[in-house]
Order: sequence, then structure tokens, then C-alpha cells
Amino acid sequence: MIAETFNLTDYCQRIGFDGELRPDIATVQALMQHQLRSVPFENLDVLAGKPISLNPDDIVAKIIGQQRGGYCYEVNGLFAMALQALGIPYQFVAARPMFYPMKRPRTHMALLVTLDGAEWLCDLGFGSYGIREPLRVDVLETPVMQAGDTFMLDEEGGDFVLKAQVDGAWAKQYGFNRCPVEWIDFAPANWLNSTHPDAVFTQKPLVVLFTANGRNILFGDSFKQIADGITTQRTLEPHEHAEILTAHFGLTQAG
Repeated sequence: MIAETFNLTDYCQRIGFDGELRPDIATVQALMQHQLRSVPFENLDVLAGKPISLNPDDIVAKIIGQQRGGYCYEVNGLFAMALQALGIPYQFVAARPMFYPMKRPRTHMALLVTLDGAEWLCDLGFGSYGIREPLRVDVLETPVMQAGDTFMLDEEGGDFVLKAQVDGAWAKQYGFNRCPVEWIDFAPANWLNSTHPDAVFTQKPLVVLFTANGRNILFGDSFKQIADGITTQRTLEPHEHAEILTAHFGLTQAG
């Protein structure tokens, strides 16, 4: 899965990465962290009533050409193009979000990367409690701290389950397995997430950008900043949204 218009140099410039590119886990981790801190998770096009294209060239045009972000299929899709350009083996996985009170379908996309005989979970599109760097799939029931947040992989009902520590307790984020999934398989989930009235993405602005020591989150009219474990939050007036999007997320309002 790679766009004809994808260029690794342009990608690195977009995410602010100027290091050496090698097909190893250190490079994967560095690219993942740089992308998380420069390409926001955002649903502005969904709220603007625009269809979310899964055409790889459209993803490149949006995120690299227009300096935008996107949600899981777009940002993880772009990352997959970088992995493919580096010759790094990966597969898509369809994950079931597990923080809802009711069981949901497998609508989330993540990636499994294989390097040096080990599998790593990579995910750049899960919003606030998303991992910050690759997580080894064979290391289970072991807390791993990443930039102030703590994660753990577990097994449940034949799935791997990603958990995050939230308010001192383990909270399930999503479950996935190794069942092969192709890019086109996410088309129904993309349509559901971008059109269904009950989907979180169709209801309020949701924009997340990670920083070196935390993250910025815009959800509805609430703007939250988390830095070194300290959270500040305030309610925005309607006229403040555009300024916040530009100043803290590097975005202009979709229209």
C-alpha cells in the first residue's frame, strides 16, 4: 500500500525528521515519535461533511501537501507508506475499541511491524491514550512507560488487548489479533466512522497532538493540555477555536 506520489524525503520534511533512515526498530520508533508530534489526529473533514478518502494519493495530498492531519486510516496509512518505502515488513490489523460500555465492531486500524524476528505494535491514530512508540507484542502483562503514560499488552479471548493506566487503574483501549487484513477491508469502517450519527467523529471536533512530555487535546469546546503529568483545561469560546487549532495543532479550520 503506497501512493505513486509518496516521497520519503517529503514525508521526513513533513514530520521534521532529519536523521539517518535504516530498516531497523530505532528508525521506526523515531519516525513514529516525529509523526505523532507533527501530524495531528483530527476529524475536521468529517465535521465539514467531506468524504474521507482511502486513496493513498489523497492521503499524501492531505497530510503532506496540505499540512493536515487525519484519523486512524489516514495517519497509520501514511506511516505504512513510509515503512514500505524503507522495506520494513508490516501488516494491518483491525482492532476493536474497548472503552465503550457496549461491544463495538473492529473499526480501528493499527499496524504490526516485524523486525529481527520480533513483532511490534505501532499505532499513530488512537487519540489521547495512544502508544507513543512501538510496543513488543511478545511482552505481555508487563507495564511499559512511554512519555508519562503507562501501557500494557495482555491476552483475552484470543486477542491481544492494549491497556492504559487511567486514574490509577488499567483501562482497556482495544483488542486485535494477527488475522490478515487488507487496506480495502477498512472501507466499511471508514464509512461508519465518518457518517454514522453515533460515531464520536461526527459529533464534535476531536484533535490530538502529542508533545515530548504530554499532549494537547481539543474535544468539542474543551481544550486540554497535559505536560509532565499536569493537566490544565479550559472551555473555549466559539471565536477561539481557529486560533487554538493554529497555535497548538498547526491546523487551519477545514472548510
